[in-house]
Amino acid sequence: MKYMGALSGNGTVKCNGKPVSRAAYNFDCFFQPPNGVTSSGEIRLSAGALGDVFGRKDVQLLTDDGRLLDIRFSEKALPPASTVAHVDVTGDLPARPK
Repeated sequence: MKYMGALSGNGTVKCNGKPVSRAAYNFDCFFQPPNGVTSSGEIRLSAGALGDVFGRKDVQLLTDDGRLLDIRFSEKALPPASTVAHVDVTGDLPARPK
């Protein structure tokens, strides 16, 4: 497994294609043959918005630099009033290393 670096910034969380809330994110990216690029990390958004999308399967993050990332929540339960969640990320990730 090779560490490829971090992705961090801001974007818009979408659920079923509709904008829900602004969010900050910080993800680590790795290249692992034969699976390719994998990523995981944290997203931060308001407690209400996070509670609305937590656990759903149709959640995406459109980053301010134009990446469309699919988000899957890693945890089974969300602590009350939490504004941070750990996620696994797929989608428009950086290309594998050369």
